[in-house]
Amino acid sequence: MANARRVVVKVGTNVLCRDTGEMALGRIHGIIEDIIDLHRKGLQVIVVSSGAISMGMDRLGLKKKPAYLPDKQACAAVGQIRLMSVYEQAFHRFGIATAQILLVEEDFANRVRYLNLRNTMSRLLEQGVIPIVNENDTVSTNEIETTAEGGAAEKRIFGDNDRLSALVMSKLGADILVILSDVDGLYDPGASGAPPPWKPGAGASGRAEPIDCVHEITPEIEALAREGSDRGRGGMLSKLRSIKVALDGGGVAVIANGAQAGVLQRVLAGERVGTLFLPRRRVSSRKRWLAHATAPGGSVHVNAGAREALVDRRSSLLFAGVTRIEGDFKRGDVVRILGEDGLEIARGIVNYAAGDAAPLLGKRTAEIAEAAGKDYEEFITRDNIVVLGEA
Repeated sequence: MANARRVVVKVGTNVLCRDTGEMALGRIHGIIEDIIDLHRKGLQVIVVSSGAISMGMDRLGLKKKPAYLPDKQACAAVGQIRLMSVYEQAFHRFGIATAQILLVEEDFANRVRYLNLRNTMSRLLEQGVIPIVNENDTVSTNEIETTAEGGAAEKRIFGDNDRLSALVMSKLGADILVILSDVDGLYDPGASGAPPPWKPGAGASGRAEPIDCVHEITPEIEALAREGSDRGRGGMLSKLRSIKVALDGGGVAVIANGAQAGVLQRVLAGERVGTLFLPRRRVSSRKRWLAHATAPGGSVHVNAGAREALVDRRSSLLFAGVTRIEGDFKRGDVVRILGEDGLEIARGIVNYAAGDAAPLLGKRTAEIAEAAGKDYEEFITRDNIVVLGEA
């Protein structure tokens, strides 16, 4: 914490708004004052803020979240300007400039746009500006129209601001991601057997205890976060999966209670507040982009031998190991690589378009070499493959 230079602070809807949907102005200004103190100490701070739809609903007098997409987007449009007004006015009183950054998936999926975004954000931070980041809900439907896990959302890069904040941290080389939620961290029921705040039955006798430190996000750790979510769109399981992305950059992440006064300063001072998540290892920027910030154009199914070669030996993907392809992808597109069980094991950049690849499936290298006009013996070369377990 003492060596941190760049910090991403994600503020959830449950922190910014009361149960009634009204803005929790006192809480918001307390967090802003914490950010100002960090800024004055020389830290570069990026804020990823939820709350636009909720604030739009409040401004329009809606008591229930709309069912139809255009109504949700209208709420987002109304609420976003209100949200930014609060941030801009509060920081302006202390002589600090802010910038609004509204993002869609393409800003990460397209390498050129991503590099432009990174350069712009870096220049803003150099100028002492505090960027306020949100998904552009007015034009993007990915966050506000979520689908069931494993459904039609397989092309989604970020489906909530938890993942967006993790991508911002990873892509901009931040040292710390602090997710401010309405709970004290990740809970372990322990001996009490009491459910954590986000699960059914919370509030019964006994109390689950927050975990101080997580060294690795294992399936057992993820299991603690299931069954229920916050009032916002993310939920604890979403936070854990997003933190996996953030940690690949080599920094640390913390989930803390944004309703506690001064919590952000306490986290950055190294106090045992919330739950601290430690990184496994640093993954290269290009592989982080390939694994987490790309919208696949199709899928490639491989047999057991190809899976072993990819995962254990980090080999290229040859046509001999490919059993089926899906999607109308082009040469240079990113595709999902699926095992025989249908689960995604890797992503890669293809050397052939779908139409050119189809006749070569299952063929060995010698057969491909004999085919006229074939430039590569590999369907995907190993330098263009990232195994998801390594990122």
